[in-house]
Amino acid sequence: MAFELTIDHLPDLSLGAALLGTGGGGDPHAGRLLAAQAIRTNGNITVLDLDDLADDDFVVPTAMIGAPSVLVERIPAGNEPVDALRALERLLGRTATATMPIESGGINSMIPLFVAGTVGLPVVDGDGMGRAFPELQMETFGIYGCPGSPLAIADERGYSGIVDTGQDNKKMEKYARALATSMGGVGYVAEYPMSGADVKRTAIPRTLSLALRLGRTLREAREQHRDPVEALSETLSETLYESSGVVFEGKVIDVLRKTDGGFTKGSAKLVSFDGGSTCQIDFQNEFLLARVDDRPAIVVPDLITVLHAETGEPITAERLRYGHRVRVFAIGTPEIMRTPEALDTFGPRAFGIDLDFVPFEQLAASKIGSSV
Repeated sequence: MAFELTIDHLPDLSLGAALLGTGGGGDPHAGRLLAAQAIRTNGNITVLDLDDLADDDFVVPTAMIGAPSVLVERIPAGNEPVDALRALERLLGRTATATMPIESGGINSMIPLFVAGTVGLPVVDGDGMGRAFPELQMETFGIYGCPGSPLAIADERGYSGIVDTGQDNKKMEKYARALATSMGGVGYVAEYPMSGADVKRTAIPRTLSLALRLGRTLREAREQHRDPVEALSETLSETLYESSGVVFEGKVIDVLRKTDGGFTKGSAKLVSFDGGSTCQIDFQNEFLLARVDDRPAIVVPDLITVLHAETGEPITAERLRYGHRVRVFAIGTPEIMRTPEALDTFGPRAFGIDLDFVPFEQLAASKIGSSV
């Protein structure tokens, strides 16, 4: 069902988006400021359920592409994603009837809200990743038959470009990443232009409202002095992301991080509070693999989130620091993201990780079984 998104929703929505961002997706704070400014200027934003779309609607997702660590120091000017949308509309000779996120997480849950509020479009309650991933071809849109190009990319200096690779979404990612790198490490894109029928067929539904609900859950848990992780698990059990759980608690003792090829790559090492156990988390923008005592505990595409041990505040990969006291919290992906086609595109081997995907619930069960 459609609803009106107000400025009062943004704090909870950005908090939930940071959680679903699995350490990446870009810091939502800058995007939240942009979305708030658009609402103050032009009024509330209409959020459409997938069921509200007409089959012949023309939906154009909008997003940021680049290294989240660059975005921390390079705040967007505000015109870039709208410039990308307009460039794609000029190329295709059609005006978008709605925009939507390409991923659930961080700034990329906020950019479509800014675009919608600025140009007066509704935004669709769904996305193509159900979390955040580092590469543009890692979309259920593409997995289930929708090409990502032609894609338009724009920067804060008013420059823009078009990438058209036909049905080859992986090549689209490569070319768009090179352009974003040449733009200084960050660009803004309009891509995966789709009909309403294609959105209904390929998108993961209701992820904006899920982020809003998860952020509200975290805020209310803190206000009520409840365990935030327990509250999150209760909320998630009623959604497509029904499985969740803590796999490690401890302190960050080292973080290695670098910008490489337009991505933020690295790893974090943790030790348990009693010093008897270790955890290593590898990331490429988003957290991809968590090993506890050298055994896989959470593997992409399941969601790896790092939460502040007391507040439950999600901590992104670029802000994770020595001394942080955290809980590593797993969230199981919906079944549409665990199909063979989906795992070929964003399973562990798509990131060069020499592991088969095993749901974290099964990994947790096997660990319990081996210790008995």
